[in-house]
Amino acid sequence: MQNTIQPLLDAANEVILGKEHKIKLALCCLLARGHLLIEDIPGVGKTTLAHTFAKLLGLQYQRIQFTSDILPADIVGASIFDPKNLTFTFQPGPLFNQLVLADEINRATPKAQSALLEAMEEQTITVEGKTYQLPTPFFVIATQNPSHHIGTYPLPESQLDRFLMRLELGYPNPESERLLLLGQNRQQLIAALPLKLAPMQLLTMQQQVTQVYVSNPVLDYCQAIISYTRDSPDYTYGLSPRAGLALLNAAKAWAFLDYRDSVIPEDLQAVLAAVAGHRLSSSSNDSMAIVAPILAKVGIR
Repeated sequence: MQNTIQPLLDAANEVILGKEHKIKLALCCLLARGHLLIEDIPGVGKTTLAHTFAKLLGLQYQRIQFTSDILPADIVGASIFDPKNLTFTFQPGPLFNQLVLADEINRATPKAQSALLEAMEEQTITVEGKTYQLPTPFFVIATQNPSHHIGTYPLPESQLDRFLMRLELGYPNPESERLLLLGQNRQQLIAALPLKLAPMQLLTMQQQVTQVYVSNPVLDYCQAIISYTRDSPDYTYGLSPRAGLALLNAAKAWAFLDYRDSVIPEDLQAVLAAVAGHRLSSSSNDSMAIVAPILAKVGIR
């Protein structure tokens, strides 16, 4: 396992400089079978991160550029009339790939955004009453610009809840930025990346993550975190049962990445901001600031 994970992380860190922790969180999200939302200003490497993982994992990759005039059919596909056979034939849209980058998702209207809901939750698409299965594995990595940018439509809570994690990449540190300025073009680096983990290996690892052990004290701590968000005046509403499952699954994946077969409280703490930050209503947009009261006030029993 270690011989597979660390080379993958090392290869990703050669492309995305100075973001080791964020890259590990992104891989954690994929191993937990979740979808990832990356929110940040343009130009900090959101698209590059998605493309890098697709190349390293050997996944069928498709980028969808969300715009204000994009329609649901442009995403999921549509039935096209065949004049020769006088029948309609379904033409799959770009969503029928293993890793889909929904670029600038909040520039699309809510109607177009909602086209992703069934796919992200059920891994299926229903068109004109017929259901189609999406490829396996299937991940959505969505990027969005900050809500104060011109021409954005904020994602509703139901859509945000479909994303296991939300990350902000931020600016690189000075040393990493200097290497970036003097280094090779990122697209050329991505094109040269070798396959580090085949899709079937990824599916095996995802299954192994589900088998990571969670003790009763760790479950108590997880439930204490969830209860605090529901009872505390710091938040308008707390974490849902689905969010609780997301937190636990992410903690299992984090333990797996640290080569452990059981979850410890620090695993929950490591993923809490990424899992809960976009699910809790707060005056702050900083995920770490949002979960800071939880980390400070909820003790480990």
